[in-house]
Amino acid sequence: MKIKLRYTFKKEEKLKSRKIIEQLFKDGKSFSNFPFRVLWRNNEDASAALQTGFAVSSKYFKKAVDRNRIKRLMREAYRLQKNELQSHLKKEHKSMAVFVIYIGNELPEYTFIFEKTSYVLNRLFKITNENT
Repeated sequence: MKIKLRYTFKKEEKLKSRKIIEQLFKDGKSFSNFPFRVLWRNNEDASAALQTGFAVSSKYFKKAVDRNRIKRLMREAYRLQKNELQSHLKKEHKSMAVFVIYIGNELPEYTFIFEKTSYVLNRLFKITNENT
């Protein structure tokens, strides 16, 4: 019997802890792939294997409507593609905190965000394999 994958983004998977976010910015590792800057860190005290947060700068997007739209697109692309990385982390009994910042200055199309999110998740997957 084939197991059906669930594409969800539950509350436990959202990065909301101020303490963890501050640790990410203080001593987390990062890489950039335009239009994203990704901060990541192995996380010992996490409730889920993979916790993720998203942000858009108000420097380039003055209207909250635009910032919220970009975050919504980022979350949707992430939600549909995170299962491989998440299952790998669960299998290895590891947890990771990830924070994705949109650094572009134009409103993106969903297909563009989807492709770039795919690249980011593949890079995070490779990083977890190197640390094994």
